[in-house]
This record gives sequence, structure tokens and C-alpha cells, in this order.
Amino acid sequence: MYTVKEVAKLLDLTEHTVRFYTDKGLVPTLQRDKNNNRLFDEKSINWLTGVKFLKKCGMSVEDIKTYVDLCLKGDSTIQERYEIILKQKEIAETQFEEAKRTVKYMEDKATHYLDIINQVIPDDTNPANWQKDKMSNAH
Repeated sequence: MYTVKEVAKLLDLTEHTVRFYTDKGLVPTLQRDKNNNRLFDEKSINWLTGVKFLKKCGMSVEDIKTYVDLCLKGDSTIQERYEIILKQKEIAETQFEEAKRTVKYMEDKATHYLDIINQVIPDDTNPANWQKDKMSNAH
């Protein structure tokens, strides 16, 4: 069994977030000790992992709670849950494509700076130099 602190570290969440998710009913397998402290087993960690990823897709806590409730209802909700997961998968794919574009931009920018550092090209990143360049080109 794991404590809030251990689970937070394990899943790279804040302790506050772990408590918030459990208070919202997003971890139906959560257990409590005799002092009412939250205790997490592997099933609870799996629920929290799912919540974390659904949240990263932009799903609201309320929508995640709806999904959790559907899971608890059982087999009759499998199709509905499948459709929710497909939608979140599409959102994650869109986020991934955007992240790849961001990485490409940063790679290109880093290469540009290396070219400046290695004096392959002049520094064209300083706006203070832009007017001078235009003026020298005009002469």
C-alpha cells in the first residue's frame, strides 16, 4: 500500500492533486487506514494514472468522473467508454503533432544560433541590428 506522498512522487503529481482527485471520486478503489488516511494499491494507482492521462488530454474533472462512473456501471457502458477513449486518443494525437512541430521549430532555431556562433551567418536575431542592416543595404 502507498501513501499520498508516495503516489504523488510515483506519478509525478502534487500531493494536493492526488487528494483532489480522490475527493472528487476519481479513484473508486481508494482505501483508508484506521486514521482515515488514504491508502493506494496497484488498482488505485492504475485509476490515478488513467485520470492523469485523461486530464492531460484536456478532459475536465467532471467528464473524468462521468467516465469513472461508466466504468463502475459495467459491461453495458463499454461502447460509450470506448468512444470516450477514442476521442481522447484523437486529442492526444493532435497534441503530439503540435509537440513535434514545436520540437522541429526549436531544432531549427538552435541550428540557426549555431550558424551565428560559428560565424556562418551574421546575427539576425537582434532587432537592434535590423534597422542598421536595412540602412546599409540602402547605400
